[in-house]
Amino acid sequence: MAPSKEEVEIAESSQFTLSEIEAATNFFSEGNKIGEGGFGKVYRGTLENGLYVAVKRLDGCSIQDQQQFKNEVTLMARLQHKNLIKLHGYCFEEGERILVLELARNASLEGFISDSNKRVWLSWQRRFSIIKGIARGLLYLHEKSRLRIIHRDLKPGNVLLDNNMNPKISDFGTARLFDLDQSREKTAHPAGTFGYMAPEYVRHGEISVKTDVYSFGVVALEIISGKKNSYFSSSGISEHLLSYAWKNWRQGTPLRLIDPMLSGSSRIEMSRCIHVALLCVQENVGSRPTTASVVLMLGSQSATLPTPTRPAYLADPSFGEMSASLVNGSSTPSTNEAQDGSTSYMISLSID
Repeated sequence: MAPSKEEVEIAESSQFTLSEIEAATNFFSEGNKIGEGGFGKVYRGTLENGLYVAVKRLDGCSIQDQQQFKNEVTLMARLQHKNLIKLHGYCFEEGERILVLELARNASLEGFISDSNKRVWLSWQRRFSIIKGIARGLLYLHEKSRLRIIHRDLKPGNVLLDNNMNPKISDFGTARLFDLDQSREKTAHPAGTFGYMAPEYVRHGEISVKTDVYSFGVVALEIISGKKNSYFSSSGISEHLLSYAWKNWRQGTPLRLIDPMLSGSSRIEMSRCIHVALLCVQENVGSRPTTASVVLMLGSQSATLPTPTRPAYLADPSFGEMSASLVNGSSTPSTNEAQDGSTSYMISLSID
Protein backbone atom coordinates (compact mmCIF):
# COMPACT_ATOMS: atom_id res chain seq x y z
CA MET A 1 0.00 0.00 0.00
CA ALA A 2 1.36 3.41 -0.92
CA PRO A 3 2.15 5.72 2.01
CA SER A 4 -0.09 8.68 2.70
CA LYS A 5 1.04 12.19 1.87
CA GLU A 6 1.81 12.90 5.51
CA GLU A 7 3.56 9.58 6.18
CA VAL A 8 6.07 9.53 3.36
CA GLU A 9 9.45 9.35 5.04
CA ILE A 10 12.86 10.47 3.94
CA ALA A 11 14.74 7.63 5.63
CA GLU A 12 15.54 5.92 2.32
CA SER A 13 17.73 8.81 1.31
CA SER A 14 21.15 9.50 2.83
CA GLN A 15 21.56 12.59 4.96
CA PHE A 16 24.82 14.49 4.54
CA THR A 17 26.33 16.88 7.03
CA LEU A 18 27.00 20.44 5.94
CA SER A 19 30.73 19.90 6.43
CA GLU A 20 30.62 16.96 4.00
CA ILE A 21 28.85 19.12 1.41
CA GLU A 22 31.33 21.95 1.89
CA ALA A 23 34.25 19.58 1.41
CA ALA A 24 32.67 18.13 -1.73
CA THR A 25 32.14 21.55 -3.34
CA ASN A 26 35.25 23.31 -2.01
CA PHE A 27 33.01 25.44 0.20
CA PHE A 28 30.62 26.26 -2.65
CA SER A 29 33.38 27.85 -4.71
CA GLU A 30 32.42 29.86 -7.80
CA GLY A 31 34.67 27.59 -9.85
CA ASN A 32 32.42 24.67 -9.02
CA LYS A 33 29.16 26.47 -9.83
CA ILE A 34 27.45 24.92 -12.84
CA GLY A 35 24.00 26.51 -12.69
CA GLU A 36 21.84 29.16 -11.11
CA GLY A 37 18.16 30.06 -11.10
CA GLY A 38 15.30 31.35 -9.01
CA PHE A 39 15.62 28.29 -6.77
CA GLY A 40 19.28 28.91 -5.88
CA LYS A 41 22.57 27.55 -7.22
CA VAL A 42 23.97 24.22 -8.41
CA TYR A 43 27.56 23.14 -7.84
CA ARG A 44 29.67 20.28 -9.12
CA GLY A 45 30.93 18.21 -6.22
CA THR A 46 33.04 15.16 -5.48
CA LEU A 47 32.07 12.97 -2.55
CA GLU A 48 34.61 11.31 -0.31
CA ASN A 49 34.14 8.03 -2.20
CA GLY A 50 35.04 9.77 -5.49
CA LEU A 51 31.50 9.99 -6.85
CA TYR A 52 30.81 13.11 -8.91
CA VAL A 53 27.53 14.78 -7.97
CA ALA A 54 25.46 17.89 -8.54
CA VAL A 55 24.80 19.83 -5.34
CA LYS A 56 21.62 21.91 -5.49
CA ARG A 57 21.72 24.62 -2.81
CA LEU A 58 18.27 26.13 -2.40
CA ASP A 59 17.64 29.72 -1.36
CA GLY A 60 15.29 30.77 1.41
CA CYS A 61 13.94 28.73 4.29
CA SER A 62 10.35 29.74 5.04
CA ILE A 63 7.76 27.24 6.25
CA GLN A 64 6.62 26.80 2.64
CA ASP A 65 10.22 26.33 1.50
CA GLN A 66 10.76 23.66 4.15
CA GLN A 67 7.62 21.79 3.09
CA GLN A 68 8.56 21.98 -0.58
CA PHE A 69 12.04 20.68 0.22
CA LYS A 70 10.64 17.79 2.24
CA ASN A 71 8.26 17.02 -0.62
CA GLU A 72 11.06 16.85 -3.17
CA VAL A 73 13.27 14.66 -0.98
CA THR A 74 10.54 12.23 0.02
CA LEU A 75 9.37 11.74 -3.55
CA MET A 76 12.80 11.45 -5.16
CA ALA A 77 13.98 8.97 -2.54
CA ARG A 78 11.29 6.55 -3.72
CA LEU A 79 11.62 7.08 -7.47
CA GLN A 80 14.09 4.93 -9.37
CA HIS A 81 14.06 5.08 -13.16
CA LYS A 82 16.70 5.64 -15.82
CA ASN A 83 14.84 8.69 -17.12
CA LEU A 84 14.58 10.40 -13.73
CA ILE A 85 17.46 12.19 -12.03
CA LYS A 86 18.72 10.15 -9.06
CA LEU A 87 18.83 11.53 -5.55
CA HIS A 88 21.98 10.54 -3.65
CA GLY A 89 21.10 12.42 -0.48
CA TYR A 90 20.28 15.71 1.16
CA CYS A 91 21.34 18.15 3.86
CA PHE A 92 18.98 20.06 6.12
CA GLU A 93 21.30 21.73 8.59
CA GLU A 94 21.94 25.27 9.87
CA GLY A 95 19.15 26.69 7.74
CA GLU A 96 20.52 25.07 4.56
CA ARG A 97 18.38 23.04 2.15
CA ILE A 98 20.65 21.03 -0.11
CA LEU A 99 20.01 18.18 -2.53
CA VAL A 100 22.83 15.88 -3.63
CA LEU A 101 21.92 14.62 -7.08
CA GLU A 102 23.22 12.53 -9.92
CA LEU A 103 25.49 14.67 -12.10
CA ALA A 104 24.13 15.10 -15.64
CA ARG A 105 27.26 16.25 -17.44
CA ASN A 106 25.47 17.74 -20.45
CA ALA A 107 23.29 19.96 -18.25
CA SER A 108 19.74 20.77 -19.36
CA LEU A 109 17.87 20.30 -22.60
CA GLU A 110 17.05 24.01 -22.37
CA GLY A 111 20.70 24.84 -23.00
CA PHE A 112 20.65 22.94 -26.29
CA ILE A 113 17.35 24.27 -27.61
CA SER A 114 18.31 27.88 -26.81
CA ASP A 115 21.81 27.70 -28.30
CA SER A 116 22.14 27.17 -32.06
CA ASN A 117 25.77 26.13 -31.63
CA LYS A 118 24.80 23.36 -29.22
CA ARG A 119 21.64 22.40 -31.07
CA VAL A 120 23.66 21.26 -34.06
CA TRP A 121 24.78 18.31 -31.90
CA LEU A 122 21.18 17.17 -31.55
CA SER A 123 20.69 14.88 -34.52
CA TRP A 124 17.19 13.63 -35.20
CA GLN A 125 18.11 10.24 -33.71
CA ARG A 126 19.14 11.97 -30.49
CA ARG A 127 16.08 14.20 -30.42
CA PHE A 128 13.76 11.28 -31.01
CA SER A 129 15.52 9.31 -28.28
CA ILE A 130 15.15 12.26 -25.88
CA ILE A 131 11.44 12.61 -26.67
CA LYS A 132 10.84 8.90 -26.08
CA GLY A 133 12.93 8.94 -22.89
CA ILE A 134 10.93 11.84 -21.42
CA ALA A 135 7.70 9.99 -22.24
CA ARG A 136 8.98 6.84 -20.51
CA GLY A 137 9.96 8.86 -17.45
CA LEU A 138 6.46 10.35 -17.25
CA LEU A 139 4.87 6.92 -17.71
CA TYR A 140 6.85 5.68 -14.71
CA LEU A 141 5.67 8.63 -12.62
CA HIS A 142 2.06 8.25 -13.67
CA GLU A 143 1.61 4.48 -13.71
CA LYS A 144 4.67 2.35 -13.02
CA SER A 145 6.14 3.56 -9.72
CA ARG A 146 4.95 2.70 -6.21
CA LEU A 147 3.59 6.23 -6.03
CA ARG A 148 1.50 8.19 -8.51
CA ILE A 149 3.19 11.49 -9.27
CA ILE A 150 2.10 14.50 -11.31
CA HIS A 151 5.24 16.51 -12.02
CA ARG A 152 3.50 19.85 -12.77
CA ASP A 153 6.59 21.63 -14.11
CA LEU A 154 7.89 19.63 -17.06
CA LYS A 155 9.96 21.88 -19.35
CA PRO A 156 13.36 21.73 -21.10
CA GLY A 157 15.07 23.34 -18.10
CA ASN A 158 13.89 20.42 -15.94
CA VAL A 159 15.15 17.75 -18.34
CA LEU A 160 18.84 17.02 -17.79
CA LEU A 161 21.09 15.12 -20.21
CA ASP A 162 23.73 12.62 -19.12
CA ASN A 163 27.00 11.67 -20.83
CA ASN A 164 25.12 9.72 -23.51
CA MET A 165 22.45 12.40 -23.97
CA ASN A 166 19.86 10.30 -22.16
CA PRO A 167 17.11 12.53 -20.69
CA LYS A 168 16.58 12.71 -16.92
CA ILE A 169 13.47 14.45 -15.59
CA SER A 170 14.44 16.57 -12.59
CA ASP A 171 13.08 19.12 -10.09
CA PHE A 172 10.26 17.56 -8.11
CA GLY A 173 9.72 20.56 -5.85
CA THR A 174 6.21 21.17 -7.20
CA ALA A 175 5.32 17.52 -7.86
CA ARG A 176 1.93 16.34 -6.63
CA LEU A 177 1.40 12.98 -4.94
CA PHE A 178 -1.85 11.26 -5.95
CA ASP A 179 -3.56 8.24 -4.48
CA LEU A 180 -3.15 5.24 -6.79
CA ASP A 181 -6.88 5.25 -7.64
CA GLN A 182 -7.09 9.03 -7.96
CA SER A 183 -7.56 10.51 -11.43
CA ARG A 184 -7.76 14.26 -10.81
CA GLU A 185 -7.68 16.96 -8.19
CA LYS A 186 -8.25 20.68 -7.84
CA THR A 187 -6.01 23.30 -6.28
CA ALA A 188 -6.57 27.00 -5.76
CA HIS A 189 -2.85 27.63 -6.06
CA PRO A 190 -1.28 26.58 -9.39
CA ALA A 191 2.48 26.13 -9.52
CA GLY A 192 4.54 25.77 -12.67
CA THR A 193 6.00 27.63 -15.61
CA PHE A 194 4.02 29.87 -17.93
CA GLY A 195 3.75 28.40 -21.41
CA TYR A 196 3.96 24.78 -20.26
CA MET A 197 0.91 24.74 -17.97
CA ALA A 198 -2.28 23.22 -19.35
CA PRO A 199 -5.09 25.81 -19.64
CA GLU A 200 -7.53 23.85 -17.47
CA TYR A 201 -4.89 23.89 -14.74
CA VAL A 202 -4.39 27.65 -14.96
CA ARG A 203 -8.09 28.39 -15.34
CA HIS A 204 -9.67 25.92 -12.91
CA GLY A 205 -6.76 24.48 -10.93
CA GLU A 206 -7.54 21.02 -12.34
CA ILE A 207 -4.64 18.57 -12.03
CA SER A 208 -4.40 15.15 -13.68
CA VAL A 209 -1.92 13.09 -15.64
CA LYS A 210 -3.13 15.07 -18.66
CA THR A 211 -1.53 18.17 -17.08
CA ASP A 212 1.88 16.59 -17.65
CA VAL A 213 0.83 15.24 -21.06
CA TYR A 214 0.14 18.79 -22.22
CA SER A 215 3.57 19.95 -20.99
CA PHE A 216 5.19 16.99 -22.75
CA GLY A 217 3.55 17.96 -26.03
CA VAL A 218 4.94 21.49 -25.78
CA VAL A 219 8.44 20.18 -25.00
CA ALA A 220 8.29 17.72 -27.91
CA LEU A 221 7.38 20.50 -30.35
CA GLU A 222 10.30 22.57 -29.05
CA ILE A 223 12.70 19.65 -29.57
CA ILE A 224 11.44 19.02 -33.10
CA SER A 225 11.45 22.66 -34.18
CA GLY A 226 14.46 23.96 -32.25
CA LYS A 227 12.26 26.90 -31.23
CA LYS A 228 11.13 28.03 -27.80
CA ASN A 229 7.47 27.93 -26.83
CA SER A 230 6.97 31.64 -27.38
CA TYR A 231 6.75 34.11 -30.21
CA PHE A 232 9.20 33.96 -33.07
CA SER A 233 9.46 35.56 -36.46
CA SER A 234 8.23 33.56 -39.44
CA SER A 235 8.32 35.29 -42.83
CA GLY A 236 8.24 38.64 -41.06
CA ILE A 237 5.22 37.65 -38.96
CA SER A 238 5.34 37.10 -35.21
CA GLU A 239 3.85 33.70 -34.40
CA HIS A 240 3.47 31.44 -31.37
CA LEU A 241 5.00 27.97 -31.67
CA LEU A 242 1.79 26.02 -31.01
CA SER A 243 -0.32 28.15 -33.33
CA TYR A 244 2.38 27.87 -36.00
CA ALA A 245 2.44 24.08 -35.61
CA TRP A 246 -1.36 23.86 -35.82
CA LYS A 247 -1.57 26.18 -38.84
CA ASN A 248 0.91 24.05 -40.77
CA TRP A 249 -0.83 20.85 -39.73
CA ARG A 250 -4.15 22.21 -41.03
CA GLN A 251 -2.49 23.31 -44.27
CA GLY A 252 -0.83 19.93 -44.78
CA THR A 253 2.65 21.35 -44.34
CA PRO A 254 3.73 20.06 -40.88
CA LEU A 255 7.31 19.57 -42.02
CA ARG A 256 7.77 23.35 -42.09
CA LEU A 257 7.96 23.09 -38.32
CA ILE A 258 11.11 20.96 -38.41
CA ASP A 259 14.42 22.51 -37.39
CA PRO A 260 16.37 23.32 -40.61
CA MET A 261 19.41 21.69 -38.96
CA LEU A 262 17.69 18.33 -39.43
CA SER A 263 17.75 18.24 -43.22
CA GLY A 264 18.08 14.73 -44.59
CA SER A 265 16.52 13.02 -41.57
CA SER A 266 13.48 10.75 -41.50
CA ARG A 267 10.55 12.95 -42.45
CA ILE A 268 8.00 10.20 -41.78
CA GLU A 269 9.25 9.76 -38.21
CA MET A 270 9.33 13.51 -37.64
CA SER A 271 5.83 13.99 -38.99
CA ARG A 272 4.57 11.27 -36.67
CA CYS A 273 6.22 12.97 -33.69
CA ILE A 274 4.55 16.27 -34.60
CA HIS A 275 1.23 14.43 -34.83
CA VAL A 276 1.69 12.89 -31.36
CA ALA A 277 2.76 16.24 -29.87
CA LEU A 278 -0.35 17.96 -31.28
CA LEU A 279 -2.52 15.25 -29.74
CA CYS A 280 -0.91 16.02 -26.38
CA VAL A 281 -1.65 19.76 -26.47
CA GLN A 282 -5.29 19.54 -27.49
CA GLU A 283 -7.63 21.89 -25.71
CA ASN A 284 -10.04 19.12 -24.76
CA VAL A 285 -8.48 17.30 -21.79
CA GLY A 286 -10.31 14.07 -22.56
CA SER A 287 -8.95 14.03 -26.10
CA ARG A 288 -5.33 14.05 -24.97
CA PRO A 289 -3.69 10.61 -24.84
CA THR A 290 -2.39 9.04 -21.66
CA THR A 291 1.35 8.70 -21.22
CA ALA A 292 1.00 4.97 -21.91
CA SER A 293 -0.62 5.78 -25.27
CA VAL A 294 2.09 8.33 -26.03
CA VAL A 295 4.84 5.77 -25.41
CA LEU A 296 3.01 3.27 -27.61
CA MET A 297 2.46 5.76 -30.44
CA LEU A 298 6.09 6.86 -30.40
CA GLY A 299 7.37 3.29 -30.32
CA SER A 300 5.23 1.89 -33.12
CA GLN A 301 5.01 3.14 -36.67
CA SER A 302 1.95 0.97 -37.27
CA ALA A 303 -0.27 2.25 -34.47
CA THR A 304 -3.10 4.36 -35.87
CA LEU A 305 -3.15 7.94 -34.63
CA PRO A 306 -6.39 9.90 -34.16
CA THR A 307 -6.77 13.28 -35.80
CA PRO A 308 -5.76 16.12 -33.46
CA THR A 309 -8.03 19.04 -32.70
CA ARG A 310 -7.12 22.66 -32.02
CA PRO A 311 -4.32 23.06 -29.48
CA ALA A 312 -4.60 25.22 -26.39
CA TYR A 313 -1.86 27.63 -25.49
CA LEU A 314 -1.31 30.57 -23.21
CA ALA A 315 0.14 33.45 -25.16
CA ASP A 316 2.25 36.17 -23.64
CA PRO A 317 -0.26 38.74 -22.29
CA SER A 318 1.93 41.57 -23.60
CA PHE A 319 0.76 40.58 -27.09
CA GLY A 320 -2.87 41.06 -26.08
CA GLU A 321 -3.76 37.52 -27.08
CA MET A 322 -4.90 34.53 -25.06
CA SER A 323 -5.92 30.96 -25.74
CA ALA A 324 -9.56 30.41 -26.62
CA SER A 325 -9.90 28.43 -23.40
CA LEU A 326 -9.17 31.57 -21.41
CA VAL A 327 -10.96 34.26 -23.39
CA ASN A 328 -14.28 33.54 -21.72
CA GLY A 329 -12.81 32.26 -18.49
CA SER A 330 -10.82 33.52 -15.57
CA SER A 331 -7.51 35.29 -15.91
CA THR A 332 -4.06 33.81 -15.64
CA PRO A 333 -2.42 33.53 -12.21
CA SER A 334 -1.63 36.91 -10.71
CA THR A 335 0.89 35.80 -8.10
CA ASN A 336 4.54 36.02 -9.10
CA GLU A 337 3.83 36.97 -12.70
CA ALA A 338 5.65 34.86 -15.27
CA GLN A 339 7.15 36.75 -18.19
CA ASP A 340 8.11 33.90 -20.50
CA GLY A 341 8.57 30.18 -20.84
CA SER A 342 11.83 30.18 -18.92
CA THR A 343 10.42 31.86 -15.81
CA SER A 344 9.24 29.50 -13.11
CA TYR A 345 6.96 30.57 -10.32
CA MET A 346 5.85 28.78 -7.18
CA ILE A 347 2.48 29.71 -5.73
CA SER A 348 1.65 26.90 -3.34
CA LEU A 349 2.89 24.03 -1.26
CA SER A 350 3.37 20.94 -3.33
CA ILE A 351 1.29 18.92 -0.90
CA ASP A 352 -1.91 20.73 0.02
